[in-house]
Amino acid sequence: MKKAQMTGIGIILLASLLAWACAPGPNALEKTTDADGKVAGFWMGVWHGLISPISFIVSLFSKNVRLYEVHNNGGWYNLGFVIGAGLFLSGGILGRKKKR
Repeated sequence: MKKAQMTGIGIILLASLLAWACAPGPNALEKTTDADGKVAGFWMGVWHGLISPISFIVSLFSKNVRLYEVHNNGGWYNLGFVIGAGLFLSGGILGRKKKR
């Protein structure tokens, strides 16, 4: 292999290792109910994703607001959150129009 290819592979492996090492741990409160006896699902994930920029700003000044609901049902909530955040940040509301 060429030196440039080996360097590229090394950089990709190093970046992957760093990303994997910084990944968050498991959520101990996942699939448990909150004080009202509710667990956030897919649609709450979509909503929380849509309002995530606002929630982030408010969470900087308030201890009662969090960006992410820890009492969620797992993968479906996560999918909804990513879809909602994607709609707000790049795919929908703030998305760019293609230039022709």
